Amino acid sequence: MTDIPFKRNLTLAPDTVDEPMPGLRRIMADNPGPFTFRGTITYVIGGGKVAILDPGPDAAAHVAAVLDAVRNETVTHIIVTHTHLDHSPAVKAVKAATGAKTYAEGPHRPSRELHEGDMLRSADRDFRPDVALKDGDVVEGDGWRLEAVTTPGHTTNHLAFSLHGTDVLFSGDHVMGWSTSIVAPPDGSMADYVASLHKLRQRRETLYFPGHGPAIDNAPDFVDHFIAHRKQREQSILQKLRDGPCDVSAIVGSAYAGLDARLVAAARMTVLAHLEDLVARGLAKADGGLPTIDRIFHL
Repeated sequence: MTDIPFKRNLTLAPDTVDEPMPGLRRIMADNPGPFTFRGTITYVIGGGKVAILDPGPDAAAHVAAVLDAVRNETVTHIIVTHTHLDHSPAVKAVKAATGAKTYAEGPHRPSRELHEGDMLRSADRDFRPDVALKDGDVVEGDGWRLEAVTTPGHTTNHLAFSLHGTDVLFSGDHVMGWSTSIVAPPDGSMADYVASLHKLRQRRETLYFPGHGPAIDNAPDFVDHFIAHRKQREQSILQKLRDGPCDVSAIVGSAYAGLDARLVAAARMTVLAHLEDLVARGLAKADGGLPTIDRIFHL
């Protein structure tokens, strides 16, 4: 597999505030784990009249830290990249405290028609934005302007946001420096995810602020590594199928040697996402019809 130059040098302490660049503050929730790195990052954009991007998990200490960071300021916008449980549930408390409107692509929903046994994972199903955003829509406030960039894949409703007048993109969980992103059907779609990577690669932003981990300061090159990684993962799956019919678990055992046991279930879902894409493109077949986690796959 391609050697991705991961960036894991984040020194931000939980529920404290720093200012990585003028006009931008960040507060990291105290929710470390195998899927969140050291925690989910909330961003405060602007000064005086501000936007809060990704309020974070429903954790009282984090909500208090976010509200303390904007004490004596006016929160005019609450913006959400996507509706996983570590990004949007704190909206309710922050909105109640500030009265600000919420902005996002839309509610959590599957990327495709649900199959028997499917379930949406880690989803904030209660969230509905006050203002639904489409690709290219602009959200602006006092001294700042954000362009919404639809980046489905990790979730169907995932958005990135470009900060006008800078080389900055808030990339949510679509591109992170510390790890590749999980793509888990039916919430996520590998075809959409890879297409969104190519979409970001065509943009001009060079500095990404992700939902977890440190900023990515060579973003186009980093996205190239992610695209290559996904292509190589696809090729490794096809090679396993060339050896004979097999199921998702066999592919994970072959392609993810030495994987942390806590991540095996996530790897199985990401492999399934690749297989769904391969079946849709006619490059693989699933015994019994639809590509599901318990099928046997073959060429």
